[in-house]
Amino acid sequence: MAKKSLIQREKKRKKLEQKYHLIRRSLKKEISKVQSLNDKWEFHGKLQSLPRNSAPTRLHRRCFSTGRPRANFRDFGLSGHILREMVQACLLPGATRSSW
Repeated sequence: MAKKSLIQREKKRKKLEQKYHLIRRSLKKEISKVQSLNDKWEFHGKLQSLPRNSAPTRLHRRCFSTGRPRANFRDFGLSGHILREMVQACLLPGATRSSW
């Protein structure tokens, strides 16, 4: 189980990213439209003035049940060992263990 503080930090980042998503997207569109270099610098400065944690690259996927930051499967939202336990217990429909 991950520390509660790390999970809360990740939730805070996700909320900030959602809050500033439209602003960030509109500023990037304006930067691509403008021809003047001075105007590009102005929009770039506005983009940099947004909170650092509102950038989508600072988000990190975590396991839904344990909060583990590594070995996550996007389709299920679970880490590898939890996914394996759930497949063995037949809790995930459509997932089967491989045998050869």
